[in-house]
Order: sequence, then C-alpha cells, then structure tokens
Amino acid sequence: MESVIANVAVGASDPNSGDRSTRPELGRIQVSFVPFEERGGKGTAQYLDSIRTTIKGIPGAEISVDQERNGPPTQSPINIEVSGDNFESLTSSAVALKNYLDNKNIPGVDELKLDVDLTNPEVSIRVDRERALAQGISTAQIGVEIRTALFGKEISKLKIGEEEYKIQLRNTETQRKSLSDLLNMRITYRDFTTGQIKQVPISTVVKVELGSTYGSIKRKNQKRVITIFSNVLTSQGYTPAAVNAEIKQAIDNFKEKPEDVTIAQTGEGQQQAETAAFLQSALLTAVGLILLILVLQFNSFSKTVIVMSEIFFSLIGVLLGYAITRSTASVVMTGIGIIGLAGIVVKNGILVIEFADELRSRGMRIREAVIEAGKTRIVPVLLTALAAILALIPLAVGLNINFVTLFTDWNPHIFFGGDNALFWKPLSWTIIWGLIFAFFMTLLMVPGMYIIAERLKRPDGSPSSVCWVRCSSSSRVSCMGCGDCRDVRYGTVR
Repeated sequence: MESVIANVAVGASDPNSGDRSTRPELGRIQVSFVPFEERGGKGTAQYLDSIRTTIKGIPGAEISVDQERNGPPTQSPINIEVSGDNFESLTSSAVALKNYLDNKNIPGVDELKLDVDLTNPEVSIRVDRERALAQGISTAQIGVEIRTALFGKEISKLKIGEEEYKIQLRNTETQRKSLSDLLNMRITYRDFTTGQIKQVPISTVVKVELGSTYGSIKRKNQKRVITIFSNVLTSQGYTPAAVNAEIKQAIDNFKEKPEDVTIAQTGEGQQQAETAAFLQSALLTAVGLILLILVLQFNSFSKTVIVMSEIFFSLIGVLLGYAITRSTASVVMTGIGIIGLAGIVVKNGILVIEFADELRSRGMRIREAVIEAGKTRIVPVLLTALAAILALIPLAVGLNINFVTLFTDWNPHIFFGGDNALFWKPLSWTIIWGLIFAFFMTLLMVPGMYIIAERLKRPDGSPSSVCWVRCSSSSRVSCMGCGDCRDVRYGTVR
C-alpha cells in the first residue's frame, strides 16, 4: 500500500454518487495501492475479497467494499428504484423487496442496501402554546433561542485591515450536545403586560418527544424514490448483466407491491443499454454510409452486398473469439471495435472485387479473373491484417514499457497487465478476432459469392461486352487502344 486515508462525516460519502454533503453517520477508508508493476503482478481483486470476508457480519454497520471508478459519477451495478407518492407504501414496499431479494440469495450480489435511513433518531421539540401564552412568550422567541444555542447568531463583525470576520454567539459544545442543558436554558424577555424582565426555562413552555424519522428521501420525476443498490462480485467471475437478469426474474415474481408503487431497474445496466443503443445506431449509420459509397463506386447492388457481407463475417469472428476464450465483452469498447473493424474489412473486399472487375474488362473470364485477383491481392490484404493485429497485440495483452527508465537506466521495467489493459483489452481483441476470421473469408467467401453473382447474370461465363475501335495505326483493338479513332463499332472481345 501507499497510503490509507480515513474520513468521518466530511468527505465520507460515496465519491461516485455525487453527494458532497456532510454525513455524520458515514465513514470511508480509502486505500491507495502501489503501482501494478510493484505488486508482482497481483491485482486488487483478491484484496477486495479478503476485506469483504473479514468485515462481513459486523453488527449495526452497513459496509460496502468497491474499487474506485474514474470518470463522472455513476450509479451502482445493481440499482433498483422504488418510487411512489405515499410514504408508508413506499417504505414498506422498499423494505419488503429488499428482504425478498436477500432471501433469494442471488449469486454475485455483494450486499443490498437502501439509500435512506428509516430509523433516523429524532428529538422533536413542540411549543406548548397555552403555557407560552400564559408566560407572555411567542413561539418565535423560543425558536430563536434554541437556534442561537445550537447554530449560533451573528452579533457583530471584526475588521482587521482588509479582512472582515463575523462574530458568532452560541452555546459551548458540551451544552449543545446535552439535551437537558438545552432544555434548562432560560429565556430572558420583557413581559409587556407588567413591564418586568422575566426568565423562564425552555422546558416549561415546550414538550419533548424522542422518536425516529425518515432520512432524506430523494425525488425523481416529481416522485419520491428509494433506491436499493449493491455492488457485483466481479472478482469472482460474475457480471452485472447476468446478475441483473436474475434480479429481474425475482422482481417479476414479487407479489407484495402496491398499485401506487413502481419498481424499475436502473443504474449501470440502464446506462449500458443506452450506450449499446447509441453504438448500434452509430454502426447502422456507418454501414449505411458505406453502402451508399459502394453503390456509387461499383454501380452494382450485388457487388455492394458482397463487400458488405465482410462486416457480417467479421462479427462471426468476434463472437467466436469471445466464445472460445470465454472473455468478457465490454459494451462500449467492443462496440467501438466493431465500428472500426467494419471499415477495415470492407476495404479488403473492395481490393479483391475491384481488381477482378479490372481483369474482366481486359477480356478474362470470370473464374480466371477471380483467381488472379485473389493471388494478386492476397499480399496487401494479409499485410493490412497483420499490421493491425501486431499493432493491437501489446494493448490486448497489456504490455507496459517504461521508456523513461529505458533511456536513463537501460531498464524498461516490462510487465503485463494493469488497469489500462482492462480498458483497451476488449477493443483490441475485437479487432484482432474479426480481422483473423475476415481475412480467410475475403479469400474464400467473397470470390465465391462474386462468381455466383456474375454467373447468374451471364451463365456462359463470358466477359462483359466492351467497345473496340479500328485505329489508324493498328488493327482491331479494345477501347484502351491508341486513341486515334477513325471507325467506331461495337463488338465482343474474346
């Protein structure tokens, strides 16, 4: 470890929640680990599991152990919002749902908690208006005295040079924390009926009730909301998507929900769904633009479909790669990798089909033109795929090199893994697996589909009709002749 920082009340709330208020009932212990290369390749997941096991079952405390997540505040991986207008129905439904899910013992759930304190202690001081009126004291006077004792009152200002300081008057800390001292505090006032100055204890004009109340309940879309949240034990192989799917099945079977209460799963799963929808629309937009450009280039819908099939083949490779290696896919980075992969594999298909068209325009038959195009274009297609794959392997395996120490101490401190690898790994492997599979499809499926499409147009396999001309300096040649044309006719070059 590098450091251990403990916060109580101030700065003790969850940094990912965006709440920066002072919470006296909260505490937070933040452990900063040394860099990954100094830990001998050990991740922090095993330490998280050890801490969870050690502190589990401490009575009277709700403890959550989680890894720090950089970026904007995000909700928990498991986030269930119970909303309604009626306090009693809302709180009873939230508690019943939490107990119901706890009894289900869904694997992968760390510990379900409520974001509201339902047993918050409260001291209620109510003014006895009849006694206060008999003493000649108003409720405002009683309220001002109690507020001044607890929170203070500005009585003057002190100016030193350019700086100005407020002078606050309030009771000492010992008196503020003692309810009996607060109630025995005397109120000094003038009785306007007799003109005399009187003093009476606050306890003679108020009634004190000890009880409990709700903590602060948040609102969302003008409705009161209580959130049930928890972390997911990702270090043990569980994923938020799989755990939330099981929780959804359990919620669907929950029968104790009143009609005026709604239950919705939000949080990280909802954010991932929104991100996936955005990436899906971005992919469809990119495919649409590629489709438009290919139609304009080839002036043929069949050739465009053949080239676009490369994207489908690459997706098969991506899914096979994740299935064989049993890796975890990231919604964001895998989606971005698929969008980038589409542009690479489409270019490979264009190279083969465009060169085959060029050879056929010179008089070759379909089969010979496709074979020659495959033999000629295999080198640029292979080099493009290998260049991308070799460039992404360091990101995929998490290769780290310290270039500063490499040139100063001749020690690069090479190690594999780290936090960056978790971020770039899905993107890198998505492109690598897609390129490997699409490379073979480019040389096998694309030529085959091209032959089938062209033979459906011309079953005899003859090349397309081209114009030939008779020039002044040569005999009958194709339209790629000398250009000094005299007699123009049309025929078929065999």
